[in-house]
Amino acid sequence: MSHTKPSIAILGAGRVGSSLARSAVAAGYEVKVAGSGAVDKIALTAEILMPGAVPSTADQAVKDADIVFLAVPLHKFRSVNPATLEGKIVIDTMNHWVPVNGELEEIDQDPRSTSEIIAEFFAGSTMVKSFNHIGYHEIEQDAGTGRAIAYATNDVDAGAQVAQLIKSFGFVPLNIGALENGRILEPGQEAFGAHLNKDSRLELVNQR
Repeated sequence: MSHTKPSIAILGAGRVGSSLARSAVAAGYEVKVAGSGAVDKIALTAEILMPGAVPSTADQAVKDADIVFLAVPLHKFRSVNPATLEGKIVIDTMNHWVPVNGELEEIDQDPRSTSEIIAEFFAGSTMVKSFNHIGYHEIEQDAGTGRAIAYATNDVDAGAQVAQLIKSFGFVPLNIGALENGRILEPGQEAFGAHLNKDSRLELVNQR
């Protein structure tokens, strides 16, 4: 790679996507952002809310990206073409919010964590669950405070890259192990919205 840092694509230009884009730009990453509509629709938003991030179509955004943030509403994850994410590290920031997503039978009836279901759909990618258990406004607000952001993945190398990214955003990376452990970061669980620190790992993993 010609650039020293991995390049980042963010799929979803809402509050979470915007916060992640600003943090990534501030940390020196090359960032492309795609929203649900046409590029010109998010271009103005990007200019105002995410200066330095490049508005793109989803396909353009992910084409050369090393790391892709999935920041779309959970019920829309199948609108992302899995073929375009093959070989990439995908950070799943999504949560199942019934008021937003409605009842999702395939999620509700499945005993697995939401990330495992999503990983099955994006089978050619390497899935990491992270950034879903922190409020979008806290991504910038709590940087540098010693707050930890947990991540779960089945891939050691992807985990190391995401840990580096978490660190560059100003947080303490907290490895909670396999992707299935991502369930402890979901809404309704103790870690969700909690101010974790570097010592939280044991406590979290014991909750499984």
